[in-house]
Amino acid sequence: MTAANKSTVLVVDDHPIMRLGIAAIIDAQPDMTVCGQAGSGEDAVRMFRERRPDITLMDLRLPGMSGLEALRVIRGEDPSARCVVLTTYEGDEDIHQALAAGAAGYIIKAMSHDALVNALRRVRKGERFLPPPVARSLAARTPNSDLSPREREVLSLMARGKSNKEIASALRITEATVKCHVSVVLERLGVSDRTQAVIAALQRGLEHL
Repeated sequence: MTAANKSTVLVVDDHPIMRLGIAAIIDAQPDMTVCGQAGSGEDAVRMFRERRPDITLMDLRLPGMSGLEALRVIRGEDPSARCVVLTTYEGDEDIHQALAAGAAGYIIKAMSHDALVNALRRVRKGERFLPPPVARSLAARTPNSDLSPREREVLSLMARGKSNKEIASALRITEATVKCHVSVVLERLGVSDRTQAVIAALQRGLEHL
C-alpha cells in the first residue's frame, strides 16, 4: 500500500514515551501511518486543523484543555471527524461523555495493541468500536443519572471534603440550596450518604483524583 492510501492518525497523549510507543504500533501497520503527535488538548486541536487526520486518537487526561474538551472542539468544527479515545479512565460516565462528544471508539490503555489497531480500522470504515468491557460498563450506567452543571459543581466540592456551609460560600448560594442539590446528587447516584457519593463519583468517572 502506498503512503497516499494509508489512514493517517493523529496521536494525542501527554506522556512522550506513551506517544512514541503508540506511534510505533501504528506505523508498523501496512495500512496506517502517524501524521502527528500532540501532548495537550490545545496542540491536538491545532494539529487537527493543520493536518486533517483520518482518525484522531485522544487521551482524556491532558494538561490544560482536557481530551474531552478537545474532542468537543474538533467535532464541533468538523462533525465528520473520526475520533477514538485511548485512556486509563474506565468509568461509565467517562465513556458516556466521550461518546456524547462524538468519539466513535473507546479503548482502555491496559488492553492489547490488537484492540487498538482493530479500533482504528473499524472507525476508519465509519463503524463504532466498543470492546466488551467498555460496552458492559456503559450498559451498567444508571438511567437518568445525569447531573446538572450546578450539581456537578456541588459534587466536586463534596469530593474535596467541603461542608455544606463551605460549598454555599464557594458557589454563593444558600446552605438550604446546597442541601437540595446534595439530596438530588445522592438520589441520582443511588447512594445514601456523602461518602458513598464521592466513592461512586470516583468509580464512575464523575470525579478524578
